[in-house]
Amino acid sequence: MVRQASKSSLLFSGSDWDFKTLSRAYDAIEALAVEELHLDTYPVQMEIISSQQMLDAYSSIGMPLMYRHWSFGKHFLHQDLLYRKGGRGLAYELVINSNPCIVYLMEENTMALQALVTAHAALGHNHFFKNNQLFKQWTDAGAILGYLDFAKGYIVRCEERHGLAAVEAVLDSAHALMDQGVFRYHRPPRLSSERQREGIRERLEYEERSY
Repeated sequence: MVRQASKSSLLFSGSDWDFKTLSRAYDAIEALAVEELHLDTYPVQMEIISSQQMLDAYSSIGMPLMYRHWSFGKHFLHQDLLYRKGGRGLAYELVINSNPCIVYLMEENTMALQALVTAHAALGHNHFFKNNQLFKQWTDAGAILGYLDFAKGYIVRCEERHGLAAVEAVLDSAHALMDQGVFRYHRPPRLSSERQREGIRERLEYEERSY
């Protein structure tokens, strides 16, 4: 049952936070999300991480489990160098489409930021993950963590059976194709000039009727 936060007192004051304050803020935000906005979410698993752990998460696309590959270390070193040289900042949070929904919060965040990203990620993104039709069709939030564990063990067994070099060659090829996604939905055909002009006329007529 969602617990109502007291309306007569502040949830927190100042920029410092502790786990008790985080829990109190989460309860209040969840009450608003469920009772007023009617959000439907997965259970939430919140993790507090350091900047170094956030860089680790960047290198493995945010997944809590991942197989071994040299490209993850390369990506980590690149992100770490940019961060230390001031070339980029780090995200305040990272959220995974899983069930439970894993939310990483930066320990350096102020309490106001923790409340903001809790509402944004732990409930907003979470609701989207669970209810978006394309996510329902093409992803399985309940199976991803178990599959990652299986995949990590499978790669290790392949290395033992076929050798590190052979497995690395296959993974190198797969990683080279990683950004080339399969586009399952076709864009609408390009409109002719006549159809574009007709569309403009329809919009103008609609605006005249409406405004």
